[in-house]
Amino acid sequence: MKTILCFGDSNTWGYIPGTAGRYDYRIRWTGHLQIALGNDFRVIEEGLNGRTTVWDEPFREGRNGRKLLRPLLESHAPVDLLIIALGTNDLKHFYHAAAYDSARGLQTLITVARSSAAGPEGKTPAILVVAPPVMSALSDAMLRQFAGAREKSLYFAEAFSEIARIENCFYLDASKVIECSAIDGIHLDEEAHRNLAGALENQIREIFRE
Repeated sequence: MKTILCFGDSNTWGYIPGTAGRYDYRIRWTGHLQIALGNDFRVIEEGLNGRTTVWDEPFREGRNGRKLLRPLLESHAPVDLLIIALGTNDLKHFYHAAAYDSARGLQTLITVARSSAAGPEGKTPAILVVAPPVMSALSDAMLRQFAGAREKSLYFAEAFSEIARIENCFYLDASKVIECSAIDGIHLDEEAHRNLAGALENQIREIFRE
């Protein structure tokens, strides 16, 4: 059985656009992915609202992905594949960060993962980088935290693909398969969860076919 650790933010957690609610596991992309891959794979969902790549949120504890990734990898070891689906929250206005800063945070997470020896036989897990989708028009509620972020999000794919190339990681540009919800401009609707899972399933099967 192959173990896949999905390390993400509210779109991995399953945040319902425009609410504080959470989609049922079978609606979240991680749930779709588990069902599609079947019993030969174990999909572990580690999503958290507000999680960043490397930044400490001033208002809530435990959102810095760099501080949490290694303990989670070691807790679930051996991990065959790590999916990193982060970056959106890095663009909150109080971090003063751009997509290229987020890509540097991604690179830090890759370094942490590769130093963990949490893969099979004490090696490092394979890594699949998911560039966040471009934000849609932001709701008033989202603008309070993400002022100016939509324009920055246009550069996620360019910045993240470069890091994936440099670090020799697998890569998926989420914007090629999904769009953010028109309700709040950031979170995924049910169709997007389903489509993201489908794209990831195809890539994962290719990864383990090699």
